[in-house]
Amino acid sequence: MRVPTVKKTLRLGAATILLQFLLPAQTLDQAETLWKARRFNDANEVFKQLELKEPKNPEYKVRWGRMMMDHAQPVDAEALFTEALEIKKDHTGAMMGLALLSAENFDSRAGKMAGEALKIDPKCLEAQELLARLALEDNNTPKATEEAKKALEIDKNSVQGRAILATIDWLADKKETPWDPHAATGYATAGHFFVINRRYEEGIVYYRKALELDPQLYSARSQMGINLMRLGQDEEAFKQLELCYNNQFQDAATGNSLKLMESYKKFVTFKTDRTILKLDQKEAELLRPYIEAEMLRAIDTYEKKYKMHLEKPVQLEVYPNHEDFAVRTMGLPGLGALGVTFGYSVAMDSPSGRKPGTFHWASTLWHEFSHVYTLTATGHRVPRWFTEGLAVHEETAINADWGDRLSPDVIAAIEAKKLLPVAELDRGFVHPTAPTQVIISYFQAGRICDYINDTWGWDTLLNMLHDFGRGEETAAVVKKELKIDPEEFDKRFIAFIEKDTKTQVANFKEWKKGLKSLVEKETNKDWDGVIREGKAIRDLYPDYVEEHSVYEALAAAYIAKKDDAAAIAELQRYEKIGGRGPETLQLLAKKLTEAGRGVEAADALNRLNFIYPMEAKAHRSLGELWLVQGNLKGAIREYRAVVAGNPLDQAQAHYDLAKALVANHQTEQAQEELLAALEAAPGFRAAQKLLLELSTNPVKNPVIN
Repeated sequence: MRVPTVKKTLRLGAATILLQFLLPAQTLDQAETLWKARRFNDANEVFKQLELKEPKNPEYKVRWGRMMMDHAQPVDAEALFTEALEIKKDHTGAMMGLALLSAENFDSRAGKMAGEALKIDPKCLEAQELLARLALEDNNTPKATEEAKKALEIDKNSVQGRAILATIDWLADKKETPWDPHAATGYATAGHFFVINRRYEEGIVYYRKALELDPQLYSARSQMGINLMRLGQDEEAFKQLELCYNNQFQDAATGNSLKLMESYKKFVTFKTDRTILKLDQKEAELLRPYIEAEMLRAIDTYEKKYKMHLEKPVQLEVYPNHEDFAVRTMGLPGLGALGVTFGYSVAMDSPSGRKPGTFHWASTLWHEFSHVYTLTATGHRVPRWFTEGLAVHEETAINADWGDRLSPDVIAAIEAKKLLPVAELDRGFVHPTAPTQVIISYFQAGRICDYINDTWGWDTLLNMLHDFGRGEETAAVVKKELKIDPEEFDKRFIAFIEKDTKTQVANFKEWKKGLKSLVEKETNKDWDGVIREGKAIRDLYPDYVEEHSVYEALAAAYIAKKDDAAAIAELQRYEKIGGRGPETLQLLAKKLTEAGRGVEAADALNRLNFIYPMEAKAHRSLGELWLVQGNLKGAIREYRAVVAGNPLDQAQAHYDLAKALVANHQTEQAQEELLAALEAAPGFRAAQKLLLELSTNPVKNPVIN
């Protein structure tokens, strides 16, 4: 049974008030004893009575809040800590409660709050331990060591101080360490660090050690279960998570992970010798040909590029429900909300799970498969910034119009000189100071890898990857492979990026002002004004292809003025710079087809397959173009996609597929499709005629109208 939330527990009715006079005297020691015995409901009742008797006692609220934290109710805990600070603004316990909650979410404010607690109480052990943890999460080993030793100065038996120092040794592959805490919570801390460094199997080992010492440490058991699930060990994962849930440890990660595993029965699995693909059964037939082909193409490319052969198949799970996918990333820092890689296992959103045009599924797939290789090559020891940087680099390496464009947030960061030093770049992923910093860090890491590739070559990037696999740190690797100090590299990189983005940064305000004017003119259908304004600002920020892009506005204006050639030119600029709007790409294909430029039209529609392959109309149009152009395998694939999408006109869909199969001399399959067409529409004459011709003369291709 779930402990009532604070909002409910603090609204005391007449029955509760009467109850306080009937119960024996309640004490904080009683509440603490019940809490330690994991009798949360009983402890909660005692805390309610204590709070009722002394509503202005901050200590009661803080301890109640800590119990709520232990019982996986962070919202209630935060409310109690906040109320305690309203009563006593310098209460270190309340500050630390909020700091620990922030740390769980990788919120950069955690360090500031811990620092404030130490100013009030220099002997606040928990604050000092937290500073050590935060430094290690930022991959700042020297600072983490310093902060952990300060914790031991406060208390030589500090479990977390020892755990941080031990974890530094264990992460560096030292089997023995003088700092082994020999404590459940210490091993759980080690498990946390191995997981956030993507060393999931080793993280599970430390969680098991924690549970050997304290089987009731359900926070560790939950994390172990979640990571077993990440590695595909679902049977044990379910048992561990169910055990947590049944013992009232019911945080969001535990409950949602159990629900997610229950949903797996809706998935179907497809296997090749190198891939395992899991798709929701409602869209499996449609998506499989596209996704499976890209999986194999990525593996072929990366095996040559990274000079390594994977030992087992890569598994990809594709989620049409974004919330299901989000469960896979809970508790992990610095992750984009599109895909996540756990070694040989990858999870990502389905194109159907995102607003059409906002998600390039193929780009995400290549990004995540790059992680499979970089993590495997380094034994999961690669720093976050480098594996993300290589993955971002790979998105546009395979195709220039893939990957994310230069965003307004990145432009602002460059202008404000907010890019981080390369040796500290992990911090931008783990403890961002603003929601946009993760996006900026992805951009910066990707461009650093672009810059190294262009200046020093791909083999240098591979050498850096192998250095990281040997446990070397960023500063040392930069100096070793690039022959310059990290500070000098930062100077050169910033000069490179400022030159590369000079036009966009210098003209961003003018572009923004012009775009506002452009949108007003487009709304008023002032097409001459749109053309004048659009041509003036388009090249000031050519990367912008989001809502109200200049390219689309100009195309609409030219179409309104019957100048299709100019409209096509703008739409092709949009396409080649990375525009993803399904309607816009279909409009381009339509205009190209009308202009007799079928090959280019087919190319535009095929680009859409890598963005949003859920449009039956687009598949049919591409099938028609490729059938005429003689790309029969492509036409068959597109017509099969139409059928898989369960169209309203089933008869026409099966007939179209039959035509392509006939052209490819697949007579028997064509006959099956024609029978399906006639089952849907018995009077469909074209299908009747073609079936008759195939039956009477199956060798010679019949004439198809």
